[in-house]
Amino acid sequence: MEDSPISVDVLRGLIPMAQLDPERLRELPATCRVERVALGASVFPLLSRTDQLIYLIEGEVMLQFPDRSTFVLVGGCGDARRPLGRGGLRPISAKAITDVELICLDEEMLDITLTWDQLLRSAAKSDPSHTANAGGGAANTDWRSMSGMLTTRSLTRGAFSALPPAHIDQLLQRFQRISVKRGDAIVRQSEPGDYYYLIESGRCQVTRQVAGTPITLADLKPGDAFGEEALVTESTRNASVTMLTDGVLLRLDKQDFAELLRAPLLHTVSLDEGRRRVTAGAVWLDVRFTGEYQFDGIKGARNLPLDGIREAYAALDPRREYVVYCQSGRRSSAAAFLLSQRGFRASLLEGGLDACAQRGAGNEINEGAQTS
Repeated sequence: MEDSPISVDVLRGLIPMAQLDPERLRELPATCRVERVALGASVFPLLSRTDQLIYLIEGEVMLQFPDRSTFVLVGGCGDARRPLGRGGLRPISAKAITDVELICLDEEMLDITLTWDQLLRSAAKSDPSHTANAGGGAANTDWRSMSGMLTTRSLTRGAFSALPPAHIDQLLQRFQRISVKRGDAIVRQSEPGDYYYLIESGRCQVTRQVAGTPITLADLKPGDAFGEEALVTESTRNASVTMLTDGVLLRLDKQDFAELLRAPLLHTVSLDEGRRRVTAGAVWLDVRFTGEYQFDGIKGARNLPLDGIREAYAALDPRREYVVYCQSGRRSSAAAFLLSQRGFRASLLEGGLDACAQRGAGNEINEGAQTS
């Protein structure tokens, strides 16, 4: 196996990638895995991966079918432009009759990319039902040009990957695209939450006033989002966001955010279900302050306060599921959204520790936290 990417020209010759927008196509090589099989060896084990699409790029493979008929597939042309073993009569064996090279792609990733690509293409052709404002942005939005935000990674691992396909077209229609200038204050601490923002281009800084002194929390870049915490928890803004450069933002109002993004990304579980998931390998994640966690955290939980979530993404394991909790469920709902938005599998403990104590689970909850 070799992890080096394959060329865009090769992918352009394959079905259905040939129909992808050029911007999306340029991102695909990095997601491909290259496999080489020697003369005489079986290719069939690769075809057993039902979550992968396999394409023959170079060499020849002998396919045998249930009726004992055979067919020689030549890499890079004819039927080899389609994924091996998909559609029609499926082979019962596949043997390399020369040295061969194949590429493998994750089928779900490609399907999400194709879905978005076709809807973005459709949106670009239609007249949008809204105009951008509050920054002089263009009235007509070419969604295909938003390479900073709508990357293959963000579509398949970020907030959009969890969006029900039926909501995608509505989302594209309801986002407003606004132009912003260096120094513009987009979000102000202590003000009510009104919009959710995605950065298409430009950079901005997140700061919080602590005892009258501004503390920098994060610098955000294209593809990052902000403004969700106040909308998820239905509270005021807990930080300010100011543009460091000129740029373009996409914003979604509070009602549309709740309908199209918040609900699909927040998955609530009971204490019993949370226990089952942790037993199966998930991790309890306590997002309260350390002092609270040490007093009555769930045994075995890892402590990661909400205000440190953004800086801790790299320290979390994307292969694990996280069951997030706090005292009431308010802070954990924001944390679970932030994690889901970044592609982590995260669920929310219903009602937090308060609800668990009311249901008679106080003894378990108060066993004391473990140091992570």
